[in-house]
Amino acid sequence: MLAMNDRRRVLFFAMLLMLITTIPYFIGFARQGDSWRYTGFVFGIEDGNSYIAKMSIGSSGGWLFRTPYTSYPQQGFLAFFPYILIGKLAASPELHDQLVVLFHCFRWVAGILSILATYDFIALFVREEWARRLGTAIASIGGGLGWLSIIGFGPLWQERLPLEFYSPETFGFLSIYGLPHLAMARALLLWGLTNYLSPHKGSGGFWMVFRQGLLWTLLGFMQPLTIVVGWCVILAHIAGMVGVRVWHKVKEEEHEWSTPGFYAGKSGWIFVFSSPFVLYNVTAFQVVPFLKKWISQNLILSPPVTDYLLAYGLVVPFAIIFMVRLAREGVPDEYWLVLCWATMLPLLAYAPYNLQRRLPEGIWVAFTVLALKGVEYQGAEGRKLRPILYISFLSPLTLLIGGILAVWTPSVPLYRTVEEIESFKFLKEHAMPGNIVLAGYSTSNSLPAWAPLNTLVGHGPESIHLKEMMPKIEEFFMPGSSDEARLILLNEFNVDYIIRGPEEETGENWGLEDDGQHIEMIFRNDLYEVYEVLK
Repeated sequence: MLAMNDRRRVLFFAMLLMLITTIPYFIGFARQGDSWRYTGFVFGIEDGNSYIAKMSIGSSGGWLFRTPYTSYPQQGFLAFFPYILIGKLAASPELHDQLVVLFHCFRWVAGILSILATYDFIALFVREEWARRLGTAIASIGGGLGWLSIIGFGPLWQERLPLEFYSPETFGFLSIYGLPHLAMARALLLWGLTNYLSPHKGSGGFWMVFRQGLLWTLLGFMQPLTIVVGWCVILAHIAGMVGVRVWHKVKEEEHEWSTPGFYAGKSGWIFVFSSPFVLYNVTAFQVVPFLKKWISQNLILSPPVTDYLLAYGLVVPFAIIFMVRLAREGVPDEYWLVLCWATMLPLLAYAPYNLQRRLPEGIWVAFTVLALKGVEYQGAEGRKLRPILYISFLSPLTLLIGGILAVWTPSVPLYRTVEEIESFKFLKEHAMPGNIVLAGYSTSNSLPAWAPLNTLVGHGPESIHLKEMMPKIEEFFMPGSSDEARLILLNEFNVDYIIRGPEEETGENWGLEDDGQHIEMIFRNDLYEVYEVLK
């Protein structure tokens, strides 16, 4: 049982960290001025706008997800539910600002819970208070050697971006910094595993089952794929315990067999409560045509092995020290969970699956635990090496400074021009929700975050047939394109409105507006024009 003072210290650290990570966002709102409007994000702007658009679904009364970034027919789907639910707390006027504030409230709650859950999980394995605190900090915000890439060592990554700069599942800071559903999913995963590792033999009663059910059910709403990660970790843990006992039997040594059965029994409840979410998603993505196309073009692949070595290179030597002890001397059965989890990295990261980079979710926490145990095992000598682990804080510091620099000078895509927002607000007042708008990719990505309208493109995975659509849209706005080809596109996708701005600029005489029969200009400012398609 953790002392109340321990929890207070961790809570203070979590709140302080969330305040620090909010600094770039405060600066962004302060710098928007009269010419620019801040999107509310410092990285992953395309996804950020899509989260606000998902929250807008909730504020408009919806409960199921339908992406606004396509005009293809689709059915409602239970996904991104936290954003849809939170969106119901907002209403016009100034809906976008309310949704951004609610997003960051969610980010604060998710970040704090993620840090608390990380501490609880680490406390199962690490005895010394200083090690628990350090481990929580490293597991929550630590990174690898990616900071070297900005001081001339980019060739180590062969000019690829280091993992800690784009992969929230590989570490943890990015989730806390701006991906709250992933931070909340990690909190629920770690608490679920902590509850699973509870050593009390009498924990099979109602409250244990209730806690397991609640944690894994909520995890399904946050990120169903993380359930699969949890399954893999639990099954590996049980397999590891059985393997140890088989080895002891081969050596003709006595070893009790009740513990694997105990954990297997607890895992049964986990599978019962979490399997509906997995089955629902697997079935839907195999059966529903729209979802089949979505998942087929949603590729999140892992980089080469060298990138993972550079990512985890700081902690692996310390982790190996404890792994050797684990193999030689043996330790309590719960330690096999973090060992098996860490050694599964190659299997998870390179599984034959289009979202393979997502599968090592939380594995950084396992590596951190093993590294801390390695430091503990070396005693006083290990403590002298402790400063090496502090290097892991350089990468998140780089990301934080980079965020401040990014928002300091207003520009696209972190900001949008006032003229563009005026055109969005005009459409919000004059168009019907769900009307289809034709615009360039960047404009199309931003529009649904400001108005409940659909676009033809705008988000990589969610814009169905994106590769086929983009040449058609570029040709539509290109000087010299035939009006006949333009009309075919408008009719094929039932377009209701057209936005023409700097991204779509094609010169004064671009075609259809000259005849007054097919489209009509209904809005104009210094940078943007909005046309209604006459039907």
